[in-house]
Amino acid sequence: MKPLDPRLLRRARAARTFLVGSVLIGVATGLLVVVQAVLLAHGIATVVLTRSVSGLTQTAWLLASVVVARAGLVWLQELVAYRAAAAVKSTLRRQVLEHALRLGPAWLSGERSSALTTLLTKGLDDLDPYFARYLPQLVLAATVPAGVVGWMATGDLIAAGTVLVTLPLIPVFMALVGWATQAHSRRRQHALEMLAHHFSDVVAGLPTLKLFGRAKAQTAAVRRVTDRHRVASMRSLRLAFLSSLVLELLASISVALVAVGVGLRLVNGKLGLETALLVLILAPEAYLPLRQVGAQFHASADGVAASEEVFRVLETPVPVRGERIDVPDLRVTSLHLHDVTVQYPDRNTPALAGFDLDLWPGEVVALTGPSGAGKSTVLAALLGFVVPDRGVIVVGGSAAVEFEPTAWRRQFAWVPQRPGLRTGSIADNVRLGQPAATDDRVQQALAAASAAELDPATPVGERGQLLSGGQQRRVALARALITEAPVLLLDEPTAGLDAEAEAAVIAGLRATGRSVLMVAHRPALIAAADRVVEVGVNQLVTA
Repeated sequence: MKPLDPRLLRRARAARTFLVGSVLIGVATGLLVVVQAVLLAHGIATVVLTRSVSGLTQTAWLLASVVVARAGLVWLQELVAYRAAAAVKSTLRRQVLEHALRLGPAWLSGERSSALTTLLTKGLDDLDPYFARYLPQLVLAATVPAGVVGWMATGDLIAAGTVLVTLPLIPVFMALVGWATQAHSRRRQHALEMLAHHFSDVVAGLPTLKLFGRAKAQTAAVRRVTDRHRVASMRSLRLAFLSSLVLELLASISVALVAVGVGLRLVNGKLGLETALLVLILAPEAYLPLRQVGAQFHASADGVAASEEVFRVLETPVPVRGERIDVPDLRVTSLHLHDVTVQYPDRNTPALAGFDLDLWPGEVVALTGPSGAGKSTVLAALLGFVVPDRGVIVVGGSAAVEFEPTAWRRQFAWVPQRPGLRTGSIADNVRLGQPAATDDRVQQALAAASAAELDPATPVGERGQLLSGGQQRRVALARALITEAPVLLLDEPTAGLDAEAEAAVIAGLRATGRSVLMVAHRPALIAAADRVVEVGVNQLVTA
């Protein structure tokens, strides 16, 4: 693990400000450590040599001021650290969400939504110990020992040399422990993601599991995944305790070596009492910041592991997009796909190979073919969710890749195979297509989608669980119809509907006068199309 990941400094301005503030506080803390040691050594030596405490009032007040100042710096460091951590987490969360939106659904389909959610919540929250404890101690470890050893050298070169020789042993052992800790933290982060993903799947499928009497059987599976996370956490704690013991032992032996040398020279009269006391007081202060770095390293390792996963997402290259916003109006402009080929990274064969299609304004075209032939991939390519490896999508004499993605997608309204509904009412979900739509407009869209019997105020529940599958699809269709998009891209729009409702939906689609490109398997839907294009055989069939 890098002591300070430079990507944090590049991605989050708050991290740079925090680092500068931490360095200034670290330098001030180092100076106060030396001043405190000088005052203590002077006061103790005066009492021992004069056997009187008179005349120490000023020293006592100065010493009290130094202690208060050090406490104030600790408080300031905590304040700056937590504010920086909050700002960095907010920045990284926003950047990940924005980047994920630019990567599109094709990339998101390869990611576990529960793992991504855990990363952006609990995962990034683990950065608090990294900023609040680890980084401040790292700055102190880089500033305080240098100042302490330098000041010791002015009074006792031998003691300063002893500290200088033994001091590097602690970072060496810290590095050895750090490699093991990093591996444990990654395994623990992976176990947490697996737990979140499994638990999310079980909760989402609980109604189905209860229906088939398999709900209790999942208890053992959840317990196994939980135990895996518990074992990973306990291994990390065990390693943390053992490493702290090693670092404390090294520091104690090193301080003891300094103390023995100072004691022998003091007895032989080669060292003054005040100088000897100063060296003995400063020696532990030289090792303390490094020991604390080792102790705080484990508290921050989980956050660093999460940040590495965040940077993996942020460093995923975004497909090159155009910047033109003058997209031709597809109400009056035809759309053409020429030799479009899409190859997904995890497949050996193309999902879509050499596909051609002409979509004319106001035309209804049905895409048919066996499962896996690439029908949904056609819609994804039109929406820009996937970038064709070969071929081009042309509109008005320009390639689709020349246009800015948001401006391009305004030409389309999309209903996927599994329409997503958010928590709220039916009206709230329909208005996702047109936020400013009036109640009458919402009711008209529902009627066009053969859902006039649904009350717009009816709650849909989480992921639409309070509605049937057919009702969910009709609400999603109404959401598409309420938009001003000239082209409707529909993936099995009548799945889950009875024949009467299907006929009403088909009539509603016809009445819109828009271009419709739909994936269809049901005979009634295929019969209603102006043309049928069979995907996978590269030929045109006229209905």
